[in-house]
Amino acid sequence: MSGPIQFLYTLLRRFLETVTIALIVTLACVVIVAVVARYVFNSSFIWYDEVASILLAWITFYGAAYAAMQRRHLGFEGLVLACPPKLRAVLFILAEIIVYAVFIILAHAGWVILKIMGNETLVSLRWVPLWFTQSVVPVGAGLFILAQILSTPQTITRLRAGRSVEDEEIAEEIAKAEASSAHSRVEKH
Repeated sequence: MSGPIQFLYTLLRRFLETVTIALIVTLACVVIVAVVARYVFNSSFIWYDEVASILLAWITFYGAAYAAMQRRHLGFEGLVLACPPKLRAVLFILAEIIVYAVFIILAHAGWVILKIMGNETLVSLRWVPLWFTQSVVPVGAGLFILAQILSTPQTITRLRAGRSVEDEEIAEEIAKAEASSAHSRVEKH
């Protein structure tokens, strides 16, 4: 990957990691607070269910874009790699077109929904506009598309070499284990 693309890839990956982790921690805190309120103080928050479901949707969209950065979604990489190189290239291009089409349609539909919602608000928190909570659909779809674009050079390099993401992860873990083993042997002597 070239310099600017690598920079954008790293920047987006860190952003998605940070946002996804922050959303998971926020959801965990909301759930803990709600459980404590219900079982310790015999009280409940009217906003809990609505906020928790929105946070879960946000985690899903931002997490999906993060997974796209590493091409970790379900796929048929083993099947594609078993094909001859020319067919492999055709299948890769076809898969990319399908993914982009789906997420472009999703982004457009999300945008249309935002327009329809207008000035509506959450039922339990009247000060939170629905456009804000539902903006995750077009934004998440856009981030997914960007993640796909930025991860494409690495994916093409892997496909040309006939290696999968799993192959690279296994090779990396073996190298770590060998380095750790060598380090342990040196410390013993």
